[in-house]
Amino acid sequence: MKEKETSKLASSVRSYRKWHKYLGLSLALFVLISAITGILLAWKKNVDVLQPPTQKGETTDLSNWKPVEELAEVSVRAVDSLGLTAANLDRIEYRPTKGIAKVIFDTGSWEVQVDATTLQVLSVAKRHSDWIEHLHDGSIISDGFKLISMNILGIGLLVLLITGIWLWLGPRRIRKLKS
Repeated sequence: MKEKETSKLASSVRSYRKWHKYLGLSLALFVLISAITGILLAWKKNVDVLQPPTQKGETTDLSNWKPVEELAEVSVRAVDSLGLTAANLDRIEYRPTKGIAKVIFDTGSWEVQVDATTLQVLSVAKRHSDWIEHLHDGSIISDGFKLISMNILGIGLLVLLITGIWLWLGPRRIRKLKS
């Protein structure tokens, strides 16, 4: 009886090993890209090349801040030599504790930091963290690819976890049955 159970367990471990190996090889490139870009994204606030440091404005008093239209207009003028227009605006992020607004363009990942009170341009820089994030989540190709690839990656990693645990536990159970 023990021999039959041992043989069955050994067969199961061999089967799981095949699944684990082929799935691991299939997902290796996705995991590698996700890991490297994840590390870079974790450091984006600490490395100026990845994301420009946030500047400080004159005041944090919101009642003195200029309207959003003026912030956008000043930002577009700051990047007009790059061929960017108001149509390229992606978003405006306010930093109330810093007294600034970050105006981010969807073309080329450019960012303009503007003092929200004086409308002085404090910084014009490229945000490499944006395209790294798009590479990280697969949206650099398309939103459909992002959805499919992230599901495949997530499910694949769960299967690798389960098969890995069994590849660790199975031989221990076999040794225990044999002794």
